[in-house]
Amino acid sequence: MTKTLLRKNYLKAIKPFIDKSVIKVIIGMRRSGKSYFLRQIIEKLIGKDKQVVYIDKENLDFKDIKDFNDLDEYVTSKIDKRKKTYLFIDEIQDISGWEKAIASYQGSGNFDIYITGSNSELLSSELSTLISGRYVEFYLYTLSFNEFLEFRGRSIKKLKRKNTRKLNIKKEFLNYLEFGGLPGIHEFDLDRENIYKLINAIFSTIVLKDLVARYEIRNVRILENIYSFIFDNIANIFSAKKIADYYKSQNIKVSVDTVLSYISHLEAAILCNKVPRYDLKGKRLLEVQEKYFVNDIGFRNALLGFNLKDINALLENIVYLHLKMAGHEVYIGKMGDYEIDFVAKKRDEIIYYQVCYLLSDETVVEREFRPLLKIEDAFPKYVLSMDELWDDNYLGIKRLNIIEFLCGVF
Repeated sequence: MTKTLLRKNYLKAIKPFIDKSVIKVIIGMRRSGKSYFLRQIIEKLIGKDKQVVYIDKENLDFKDIKDFNDLDEYVTSKIDKRKKTYLFIDEIQDISGWEKAIASYQGSGNFDIYITGSNSELLSSELSTLISGRYVEFYLYTLSFNEFLEFRGRSIKKLKRKNTRKLNIKKEFLNYLEFGGLPGIHEFDLDRENIYKLINAIFSTIVLKDLVARYEIRNVRILENIYSFIFDNIANIFSAKKIADYYKSQNIKVSVDTVLSYISHLEAAILCNKVPRYDLKGKRLLEVQEKYFVNDIGFRNALLGFNLKDINALLENIVYLHLKMAGHEVYIGKMGDYEIDFVAKKRDEIIYYQVCYLLSDETVVEREFRPLLKIEDAFPKYVLSMDELWDDNYLGIKRLNIIEFLCGVF
């Protein structure tokens, strides 16, 4: 039996837009749970008594809907025009010219429209062409750590009641750190060999469908080299030129323009995110030397292997995803010669974060706290680590255990 999880935070976010004239656009990579989320909207927020049309382009039942004319013919055949229609289309980018039909339905005033897609670049360009200003976007990520625990039947509330809480939750966190948050992995026991096979199969599907086929990429080997480099360098600052120079040293010819193009395709397929640097003194974004993080850490580990020597980078990636799931804009902070791991912005609030594995000695403590101490504003500042809490405040900077931060128990 397929395991499912109610995506409560996402339902809460989309609820105010139910029955509003704007088109609801749900963006997420393949296998992140978009199809189940659409069904949850229907079951929890719309109701069975309404006129609903649901189209899933990954289901062969809808293989004949290839363009906007096919789409309109199908929708028209399913509805009573005297009633309001709740239209749900999953993976809409696989329908050629879909935006023409959607713009027409939205203009009629008799549709409440929900669409999903796994290519952010394609959706944005086509939405801005005909539907500009008449849609809202929701990014759906793979499971947060709290959702991972729920899937495993080990909610933080249950763990807090047990004497073995810390042992249990650390074990589950290591599982999350290795296997990531793809919902489909919970159909299996968390056996490394089987889970990696599943994750690699999902990754290959994304690469073939959303990259190789869509962008007509001929040199797949170069694409593989580039995403392997990015995955191996999460949390490191680098440039497209550095990637090109690295492969040149390996006698692999690839231009900077090709690297930039392939990276943009990886971002469009929602496999990784570029995180720009922000100059805290000059109050401006820097245009070079970004960092990249993968949108599910399981892809990185299944491709390159899981090794605790990389734990600092893995922890940074997990914290980055957590901040994005919480709705923050996220930047890398630059303060003179110092770097702040994350500057998280939401509306008028700014929070600064440093992330490390362990504050093992005074040298590490100074390295992690010093950049935050250089910041003169009064916004909150945190150092996150895997240490047991010895003091939750150090010179005005809050100390948090990463696991408890992810669970929201601080």
